[in-house]
Amino acid sequence: MRVIAGSARRIHLNTVAGMDVRPTTDRIKETLFNIIAGELYDCSFLDLFSGSGAIGIEALSRGAREAVFVDKNKASIACIEDNLKRTHLRGKAQVIQSDCISSIDRLSSLGRRFDLIFMDPPYGKSLERDVLGTLSRSKAADKQTLIIIEASLGTDFSYLESYGYDLVRTKEYKTNMHIFVRKS
Repeated sequence: MRVIAGSARRIHLNTVAGMDVRPTTDRIKETLFNIIAGELYDCSFLDLFSGSGAIGIEALSRGAREAVFVDKNKASIACIEDNLKRTHLRGKAQVIQSDCISSIDRLSSLGRRFDLIFMDPPYGKSLERDVLGTLSRSKAADKQTLIIIEASLGTDFSYLESYGYDLVRTKEYKTNMHIFVRKS
């Protein structure tokens, strides 16, 4: 796994050992960043369920002003810190070891608002639904915030409208998809 473009281009990133983390492939990552390219420069980026930090690091490499990485796994946090050091992007990053719901509440209470929020929760546990519920009541996201969810194909998002979200776009791949939403 590597950084695809920008200031840290071609730098290889470490991944977290084990089956709990599914690194986004370079091809899917490139497609994702082509889709959000127009909103990325100078943005504030929140990377939830960060894993190795590859998505947030790619955002920083491509011009995001700052990125906040959230993961509760100690090994993931160590991996993110190492990858930020290798890419020389540590100065633009905040790394939080905590569950995503608590982190969103804390960041919101501190007046933090994000332009782009990416989440890649473990599949099949409905964690994306819990996080979207929290974000719907949070000041960390507003109507301009683009929220991107990586999920397995077939994940139910029929509740989006009742949670106060508009579906902007869906991009399906072989085994997973990206859902793009904004607050209504």
